[in-house]
Amino acid sequence: MAVHNTPHQGTGFHLPSLRRNRTAAAPESDAAALSDTHTARAYVFGSVRILMGFVFLWAFLDKTFGFGYATPSGKGWIDGGSPTLGFLSSVNVGPMESTFHSWAGDTWADWLFMLGLLGIGIALISGVALRLAAVAGTAMMAFMWIAEWPPAKHLSDGSASMSTNPFADYHLVYAAILIALAVVSAGNTLGLGRLWAKLPFVRTNGWLR
Repeated sequence: MAVHNTPHQGTGFHLPSLRRNRTAAAPESDAAALSDTHTARAYVFGSVRILMGFVFLWAFLDKTFGFGYATPSGKGWIDGGSPTLGFLSSVNVGPMESTFHSWAGDTWADWLFMLGLLGIGIALISGVALRLAAVAGTAMMAFMWIAEWPPAKHLSDGSASMSTNPFADYHLVYAAILIALAVVSAGNTLGLGRLWAKLPFVRTNGWLR
């Protein structure tokens, strides 16, 4: 009598493969972690942007109204005071010392300085025109760096300059932050950057972003 061996028929039931599930879940968890990192980074840059905006906007408000901090009460711009006279006339070191003295208190210098503070402050807090803010802010910080001239060990009268670093002071740090904020489009989070970028005249003029 012949015996026929029939192949074993599967029942269609399979135990779940833990290895396969782990392999499938790994890319998903990696993607989620990457997304969380990007979100956290965006919020960090957005927060730094707003903080930097307040630095510039507060300087404008204090110099305009004389809140009694850096600008004494009654000495504000609206009271007839000059936002540039005190700082530029006190420059006593560096290659542009005499030039800054000649600019001190000039109407054009006051308006340019104050409009720069206001414009940069509003741009940073709102998250729009960060490239323009970075250029204007970097130029402003460069002039202020030259006015204080950190490389000098002594002032023009021979006294110690008390410079704590011959190169990297807070003006350069501020400039670097402004550039970084513009590069990473920090206005897109906690700001109006995305809406600003969609405007027709901004889309056709990328330097306005």
